Amino acid sequence: MSGPELTRRQSLGLAAMAATVGAVGIGASAAAAGSAPPFQTKIDFKDPKWNRDSYARLDADIDPTKEKIGWFRGNVYGVRDNEPVRPLFIIDGFSFVRTKRLEDGSYRRMLREVGFYRDIKTGEILKTWHNPYTNEDVRVVPIANDPFNFTISEFRPQPPSYGGMNKDKPPPEPFLLDWRYGPDDTVIVTTDIHMLYQNALQPDKWVRESSGAFNRVSEMFTYVIKRKDLENPKLTHVKAVGQWSRITPWLPWMLMGQAPGHISYFCSFGAYDSVNDIPADIRETARAMDPKWLAAPTEDYGPSLSSLENYAREQKPAPVPAGWTPPQPPPPRTLPPK
Repeated sequence: MSGPELTRRQSLGLAAMAATVGAVGIGASAAAAGSAPPFQTKIDFKDPKWNRDSYARLDADIDPTKEKIGWFRGNVYGVRDNEPVRPLFIIDGFSFVRTKRLEDGSYRRMLREVGFYRDIKTGEILKTWHNPYTNEDVRVVPIANDPFNFTISEFRPQPPSYGGMNKDKPPPEPFLLDWRYGPDDTVIVTTDIHMLYQNALQPDKWVRESSGAFNRVSEMFTYVIKRKDLENPKLTHVKAVGQWSRITPWLPWMLMGQAPGHISYFCSFGAYDSVNDIPADIRETARAMDPKWLAAPTEDYGPSLSSLENYAREQKPAPVPAGWTPPQPPPPRTLPPK
């Protein structure tokens, strides 16, 4: 899945390289330590290699001796016909990511992430949740993905395979993202992905957990970056803040079956400076699960699965009560007579 790590260069060699090609925007933050590869900093929205290097610096730290700690937090909503969108709970999570430079100049991004659901009113971490659609208490299963890896190259990444569930293999195309200049000397970039693939939770086995034979999932990201940081040859990681949205079937632990409707995540994200910046309750809950969640992978392994595939591997189908049917949305509303 990955090639060997790029051989480290001596600090003197890196410094000389930076001095030689600095005029065209090549830099490395850890030149003194010799731990980071050269990268492009001169902004060129139409250059696939600049897109590769810039996105890798946003998504991770291209110095393989360092790890980036990402955070995400927001609300999760239930969406059904004939009723307002309903806030269900808060999602609060973090990730640790490391990169490995490959022989062709691309980056292997190696990540593990956890996310915990909080009560929408109290903010407490949920172990059980009262499902208002079914009027029952259900056991909450947090997000725990280890790993979620992919390669950042000058070609657009292939969609995740989710352990072979997603068969979509579009032809190669240059890695060109939707960049634009924003106000106050910022740069804004948006990415999205839209998938329809076979569900690991097939409804004949996972009657109450499965939304159907296929999953329809979309994810949308918006990053806001300081332009001076993007152009800074000393920064192997560029901090950004932004928003992440995800549209996905009902979460399997909600036990909604093939009920009409779906889930929508709407979150902010950014990066922490230290593990101590992670909110103490979710940090210690993750540590109690396994200390590995508080460090980035050091090796490339797989498969890379989403929480849906992990659920199929780690959980068991819930019992189906006699006469159970999926909850249905309210009937259509009608306008009052004139």
